[in-house]
Amino acid sequence: MESEAGKQYAAFKEKVKRTVYLDNLSPQVTEAVIRTALDQFGSATNIQFIPNYLEPTSPARCALVELENETQATSVVEMLSNYPFMMSGMPRPVRVRPAEIEMFDDRPVRPGRRIQLYWLDPNDPAFEAAQKLKDLAKKHHAEASCLLKRQLEEEEKLSKQQAEALKLAYQKFETVDSILSDGTSNRLARYYKVKITEDGAF
Repeated sequence: MESEAGKQYAAFKEKVKRTVYLDNLSPQVTEAVIRTALDQFGSATNIQFIPNYLEPTSPARCALVELENETQATSVVEMLSNYPFMMSGMPRPVRVRPAEIEMFDDRPVRPGRRIQLYWLDPNDPAFEAAQKLKDLAKKHHAEASCLLKRQLEEEEKLSKQQAEALKLAYQKFETVDSILSDGTSNRLARYYKVKITEDGAF
């Protein structure tokens, strides 16, 4: 008979199958944005942003999204892997892949698994390898921080450009609407001898 711990772990594995991992998210992406963006593929039942433990003050850059079933999760992975997919209008295509057990910080302990920890002596052959991994992690963190700063600067610049373009488009709309509503368009039409339809087209 399967133990209670075994049942919990089995249920957790099923959850992993219907969950996808989204990466390369813009800081402007919120839970509501993700739900709306993925609505065409299925319904997101749970969204968990993964914090950046190297830079706690930095916005979340990735998230685990649980969908209703494994079929929806597979559909998301297939579509977003084959076609550029952006959220919040940012020039940063979202990356996606199936979730893995190790991505969940609240994962249950696998039944029968034992973890042993011990300090490494500086004379231990594994100590040098561990030190190299530590140095490599520091280097990766520095490179990632530099790249993140540059991406944020580019996105802020694009956001301002989009806001300005939207403002100009709205001003044009107000100008055209004003011309149509105050009779200016009819006077211009008579002057230039052109006809205007009911919808304002020449």
